[in-house]
Amino acid sequence: MKKTQTKQSAASAAKTALGKNSAEKPAGKAAEAERKPRADAQRNRERILAVAKDAFARAGSEPSMDEVARLAKVGPGTLYRNFPSRDALIEALYRTEVEKLADSAQALSAKLEPVAALRAWLLVLVDYMAAKRLYMPALQTMVCGTTDVFAATGEVLIGAMDMLTSRAVAAGEIRADVPPMDLMLALFGVAYAGPSEDWQGRARRMVDVLLAGARPA
Repeated sequence: MKKTQTKQSAASAAKTALGKNSAEKPAGKAAEAERKPRADAQRNRERILAVAKDAFARAGSEPSMDEVARLAKVGPGTLYRNFPSRDALIEALYRTEVEKLADSAQALSAKLEPVAALRAWLLVLVDYMAAKRLYMPALQTMVCGTTDVFAATGEVLIGAMDMLTSRAVAAGEIRADVPPMDLMLALFGVAYAGPSEDWQGRARRMVDVLLAGARPA
């Protein structure tokens, strides 16, 4: 009798285990299925932003949302799910470029000496300004204006600049009385206030002039 009960108990346990495993597999597949659309959605978003950057950067270009969707090879529904309006697309494009610039500050500080990281980032900043000049006309078409966008992204840039400059000051390679914003504003002045011819070359040369002047006596 006891042996029979033991066999029944073992069989019951085996069925329970099989049932549990069979229930876990679909759940795992379901979780995988849920992850895949998110990865696809992220790729779609990145592709849309890359296409929009090129489209808005073309001289005199004012692409429509339909054109951006066509160039990105996505349906209008996918485009509008990610960016409900043209303003939302332009703002996301600008914020993404600023975030990449801030991320580069962290990456450079992790692999270069303080003043070398600062110099490399200022050169990246010049490239960013070149890209911004190309799609600035698109930013200026935003219905809601650019004040809030520029304020938020400005804080990101200032934070990156402060971090890099603080490292260089702590290493004794930059004077403590040099305001980080002065370095940035000098480059923006070359980019936007001076002659447009070869402004990038002048800005790159200005990076070394600024750092030379900021070194301790």
